Amino acid sequence: MRPTHVGITAPLGFQAAGIHCGIKKPDFLDLALCVSDVSGPIAGVFTKNCVVAAPVLLDRRHLRFRRGRAIIVNSGNANACTGEQGLVAAKAMATAVAEQLSIPVHHVFVGSTGVIGRVLPIDRIAAAVPALIARLSISGGDQAAQAILTTDLRPKTVSRQAQIGNRSSTVGGMAKGSGMIHPNMTTMLAYLTTDVAIAPTALQSALKSAVDQSFNCITVDGDTSTNDTVLCLANGLAKNQPIQRGTKPYRAFERLLTDAAQELALMICRDGEGVTKVVMIRVQGAATATAAKRVADTIATSNLVKTALFGEDANWGRVMAAIGRSGVAIDPGNVTVRFDDIVMVQRGVGMGMEAEQKIAQVFKQKEFTVTVHLGQGHAHAHMWTTDLSYDYVRINASYRS
Repeated sequence: MRPTHVGITAPLGFQAAGIHCGIKKPDFLDLALCVSDVSGPIAGVFTKNCVVAAPVLLDRRHLRFRRGRAIIVNSGNANACTGEQGLVAAKAMATAVAEQLSIPVHHVFVGSTGVIGRVLPIDRIAAAVPALIARLSISGGDQAAQAILTTDLRPKTVSRQAQIGNRSSTVGGMAKGSGMIHPNMTTMLAYLTTDVAIAPTALQSALKSAVDQSFNCITVDGDTSTNDTVLCLANGLAKNQPIQRGTKPYRAFERLLTDAAQELALMICRDGEGVTKVVMIRVQGAATATAAKRVADTIATSNLVKTALFGEDANWGRVMAAIGRSGVAIDPGNVTVRFDDIVMVQRGVGMGMEAEQKIAQVFKQKEFTVTVHLGQGHAHAHMWTTDLSYDYVRINASYRS
């Protein structure tokens, strides 16, 4: 059975809303809220950038309590590089929601996205919170997803359902992200909700695994940001036996969460600034998982590969060059490269013009897979990458205007 609602309100017991509070130009939603009927475990993964925005600092503090009830997010202003004033503003966002809902302030998590270095208009946000709460509904997920966007072309929502412990369990989510996309993490916000009952440590472990297989496997331009956040809030209303790590229900939930996260990650790739291609880089036959990941990352982040994708230039030599400079010791004579199901390189040698003409047709597709087999072992990894286009430069040359 499919969830009735799509996005963060798909699981039982969640409501959401999105409104305009005056950060962006009129007619653009810029403030979102998601609230659970009851408090529950929450997990989080954040940017590894050393320049960290105020909402990330606050969320890290609140995450120590491992309990959550509400998430408020603004767009149009990152509240980053704003010093102590920014942290005061982030606290005020959480406090405004906590007071209206009569819940502990540490049960409220905060997100911000937009231009770095500008003072957050906290007075406008705080003044809008009562109206935001009044608009909460189970059908408000679409408005919330719209309210967190910046340069995105479209909102990103997902819902997935599975039987876990003889109970129907749901994961919902929303995300934003379009530029500055790169692993560890990407410049993005992603919020996941679930009605499963789960131990806090198990939820954190499952989210970390899901992020490593999704948001940490996409790259658009090699940049990461100051505000990157993924949160997952659970409320237990599916009434299953609480999930513990290492159990069969845990593995089922981890798969469900990963599936939802990967779909959101692919939506971010497809909506990347100026993107016309989304390509999966799959590396197999590596000696170690670390080596596989390094090769995949080197291919996925190569500007020469990415521009060839945009130009639909079947220049497979750029893939081979990226493999060779990845820092992984390889024997070229063991390397095989396929574009979709067409073998272009066998034992390190190109298969000739006939094969190249076939992969030229593959390059015209909007989405395809490049598979590299290193012939060293059994470890594997994957990445999703995009092309690099004229429009990417145009968008980012005038982002602040």
